[in-house]
Amino acid sequence: MVAHLHIFNYAADASIHDHAAFEEFKRFMAARRGRLTLREQTDEWFEGKRNRPVYDVWRAYYPAMCDRLDGVDPRMRVEWFGPPMSARSSITARQMETWAHGQEVFDVLGLDRRDTDRIRNIVFLGLNTFGWTYAVRGLDRPDTVPHLRLTAPSGAIWTWNEDEDANRISGEAVEFAQVVTQVRNIADTSLRVIGPIATEWMSMAQCFAGPPETPPAPGTRHKA
Repeated sequence: MVAHLHIFNYAADASIHDHAAFEEFKRFMAARRGRLTLREQTDEWFEGKRNRPVYDVWRAYYPAMCDRLDGVDPRMRVEWFGPPMSARSSITARQMETWAHGQEVFDVLGLDRRDTDRIRNIVFLGLNTFGWTYAVRGLDRPDTVPHLRLTAPSGAIWTWNEDEDANRISGEAVEFAQVVTQVRNIADTSLRVIGPIATEWMSMAQCFAGPPETPPAPGTRHKA
């Protein structure tokens, strides 16, 4: 997990600051796609390192990466493995992936995490990838994006899209973030989902790049 976080931190950093390094990384991954799993590709990138040495590489790299990202034009377009995106989306995606894999750690340890309103970035990324969820599956994007009414960790109410009765999602922002990052099945949350479009979206929501991924089955992802 930490190895995975590091190599895509590296890729996102390179996509903004070192195009040649990013293209080299893409070639490395493409040459192994289909014959190696992502875990095996990551292991090869790390030349067999495991456990603490991998953690040390990740821990040493990301603070410097964050320093480099400070001041980057958020509107700048950057390459990725899916379609190009804004630097803002690329940076938010790093927060999203770190948060999502962090949830896995909290779940395994049986601990509750203390989320803050910074999770709004992940919620917005989940909303912003509504169309991507359909496109990556070769499906037509619905014309209507469901109304969201979510309660932030602070208790603030966040809303997006027109307030309508036909398609809407309401509940805890943390649970919405868990669904769009696929660390929870919608059935394992208390989110209230109304309408065919909202129901369909939440059954397959995917806020990350790559091929279509099936959300976890009900009851399989939870705090130990």
